[in-house]
Amino acid sequence: MSEIVPVENIVNKIYHFRGVNVMLDRDLAELYGVETGHLKRQVNRNINRFPEDFMFELTKEEVDSLRCQTGILETGRGQHSKYLPYVFTEQGVAMLSSVLHSERAIIVNIQIMRIFTKLRQMLSTHEELKRKIEDMENRYDHQFRVIFDAIKQLIEEDLKPKRDIGFERNKE
Repeated sequence: MSEIVPVENIVNKIYHFRGVNVMLDRDLAELYGVETGHLKRQVNRNINRFPEDFMFELTKEEVDSLRCQTGILETGRGQHSKYLPYVFTEQGVAMLSSVLHSERAIIVNIQIMRIFTKLRQMLSTHEELKRKIEDMENRYDHQFRVIFDAIKQLIEEDLKPKRDIGFERNKE
């Protein structure tokens, strides 16, 4: 199966809310090639497949935060949905293909699952690197402090006023 959506189009639609990576209903609908209303109707018809850890509705404050983060600040009648958006976790996205029943939904879901997996792997690598750096800081903290203290002492000595070098004439 080939990719039908560029990877960056999917990655740019992943947000972080309530401690998890999620995707908005409208972004998923766009990726699947369906109307947001259709996606939401299918989810509501199968709501028992979408527990809180698969899907949740954003609060007004979270939507406002999202608008600020993404620069979506249009105003006026009809610019924004009157309903708060649903967001789907990785598990919720996987469940969507079972309620949308389209070949495109299956292919796009496979792409999204692969991207979520890569993001998790990258996060794991960054966490491991962070832990190693913290270990080094703890292990070598004393040695580095001695070096920094010596450098500070040299700088302070450099800043002290020094006597001029050379012959001084008597001023009379």
